[in-house]
Amino acid sequence: MTGKKKKTSRLGTQQYEKELRRLQIELVSMQQWVIAADARVLVIFEGRDAAGKGGAIKRVMQYLNPRHARVVALPQPTEREKGQWYFQRYIERLPTKGEIVLMDRSWYNRAGVEKVMGYCTDEEYDRFLAQVPVVEQMLVDDGIILVKYWYSVSDTEQEKRFRSRLNDPMRRWKLSDMDLQSLTRWEDYSEAKDAMFEVTDREHAPWWSIDSDDKKAARINTISHLLSQIPYRRLDPEKVHFPDRPAAAGKPRPPIDGIRFVPDHAAAL
Repeated sequence: MTGKKKKTSRLGTQQYEKELRRLQIELVSMQQWVIAADARVLVIFEGRDAAGKGGAIKRVMQYLNPRHARVVALPQPTEREKGQWYFQRYIERLPTKGEIVLMDRSWYNRAGVEKVMGYCTDEEYDRFLAQVPVVEQMLVDDGIILVKYWYSVSDTEQEKRFRSRLNDPMRRWKLSDMDLQSLTRWEDYSEAKDAMFEVTDREHAPWWSIDSDDKKAARINTISHLLSQIPYRRLDPEKVHFPDRPAAAGKPRPPIDGIRFVPDHAAAL
């Protein structure tokens, strides 16, 4: 794969918000087709720490019907799960008919952090690389629409984002020892990613790389491309008739001073 020159200018906020709204409207239309067609959509989000996966997932999910779309972000496996077939806990969370599943990291943990940090044996790693193309072929053969994204962030931008989390009380939880180790193991992660792509970038389940130094552009590019991967068509919404509101029954209501209201903190601002 040949790398593309990174943009020097970033997407403006006004332009970003306008295009994001347009694309999110399309996402809602796409989901309506997924539901009507009983389609199954699985989108895998992978990449380096602080590459912007979470922000992209949030914008994809923002206006979707949560009854037919969900995010899968699994914690570390339990002792029971460690004794299972490696793919088992992921397979249990695949989409059913009419559903979109977004995986915030996936079975590719084994080819990334587990490989680099020594959390799996060489035998387990080799077995994973041998099995994952077969597993993904089975998913595609069964009719699942599989899309895989890799978020690529530069080393300077990654460190900048890590540092910005340090003094942000709302994002401090995002900064872990594992994140900081990714700074010192940059080359190791690069080698692991290249080895993973060599084996798992297949015609039936290709990797799509996203330059994510510009978060806004990465989100727009993600949604635009995702829409292009789903063979949906716009469905006309059913006509809605608002009924007339019935007249008040005239029955007495409980006294309002007997109701506990939340203190009006907003009024004191």
